[in-house]
Amino acid sequence: MMTSGIIEIDVHGLNVEEAVKAVANQVSHAGKSVYRIRVIHGYHGGTRIRSGIREEFSYGREPKVKRIEMGQNQGITELVLREYF
Repeated sequence: MMTSGIIEIDVHGLNVEEAVKAVANQVSHAGKSVYRIRVIHGYHGGTRIRSGIREEFSYGREPKVKRIEMGQNQGITELVLREYF
């Protein structure tokens, strides 16, 4: 789902590999109007997915992702593609 420059992707029920692939697909297809991708992975069962997402998209491994931020709660990770001013 896209809301004003933010893509939300819910990866509940996926395994780590499937979740990383789904997020990578969103990153690669994100247009210029998208500045943030919000990954909803959950907290209790989503910690492995959270770790996998953060490992895969941090440290400059994906050039489109400038940085990773914690979401509004522990069940969300946000990938920042560009600054919104």
